[in-house]
Amino acid sequence: MDRASLASAIFYRDPLAAFGWLEKAFGFEPAMMITDPDGGLAHAQMSFGNGYVMIGSEWADYTKSPASIGGKNSQAVHVNLDSDVDAHCARATAAGAEIVQAPTDQFYGDRTYRARDPEGHVWTFAENKRPFSAEESAAATGLKIELFS
Repeated sequence: MDRASLASAIFYRDPLAAFGWLEKAFGFEPAMMITDPDGGLAHAQMSFGNGYVMIGSEWADYTKSPASIGGKNSQAVHVNLDSDVDAHCARATAAGAEIVQAPTDQFYGDRTYRARDPEGHVWTFAENKRPFSAEESAAATGLKIELFS
């Protein structure tokens, strides 16, 4: 497996439950699981497309699940789908995800939805529906958009 250039680590109170739920709800594929002598999850990786997320416990005072800090998120994971964001949302809903934003067409050509997992992490899923230009986006929003290559 090629290593992705960038990955995210997500912390859970119950990382073993999260591991199973992320597979069922979002279609992440188990890639690695390391357990401690007591059977607890020490580290896990789940792949999606050419990227992956690491799943871990609250192993230090600076690694907390939103469930441990009043539901606050200091980051969100954005996942690009190859197709059918609406079906993906339906799968997540059936697995118990709280849909924070229903699938919506965005001015920049994506159709996105946002879902909260059982411990409060907010995930964004997007499917690109059409190409867009910086000029088109600037006209739609009134914002100055600069692209860097």
